[in-house]
Amino acid sequence: MKDECKGDYVKVNGKIYPCSVSLTMDLVGGKWKAVILYHLMDGHKRFSELCREMGTVTEMTLSLQLKQLEKDGLVFRKVYGTKPPIKVIYGLTDFGKSFIPVLESITKWGNQIVSEKGEFVNAD
Repeated sequence: MKDECKGDYVKVNGKIYPCSVSLTMDLVGGKWKAVILYHLMDGHKRFSELCREMGTVTEMTLSLQLKQLEKDGLVFRKVYGTKPPIKVIYGLTDFGKSFIPVLESITKWGNQIVSEKGEFVNAD
């Protein structure tokens, strides 16, 4: 029997999911969460760096997604200083780093699709 089928549901942090895939997608699913994690794979970044690297994400969306990733324990936020301008950096927690092999597989699969069915293009 598959592990995810041992019970009718899975429960993590008081939240009930129909299966472990649903749990995973709750943590990293959506348009931006995995992209944020991808950009943090190589090290800590400031908010403005993430905005610049991600291009089309709005500041509001990025802020909300970072807060959710922080709440779920995948990303940490560290504030330097107490008076403006303060410096804030984001990085992967150990839990977030455990997702890196999955991100690498997703990236490899996406690159394969592009090479077989599309092309890489530069913004105008």
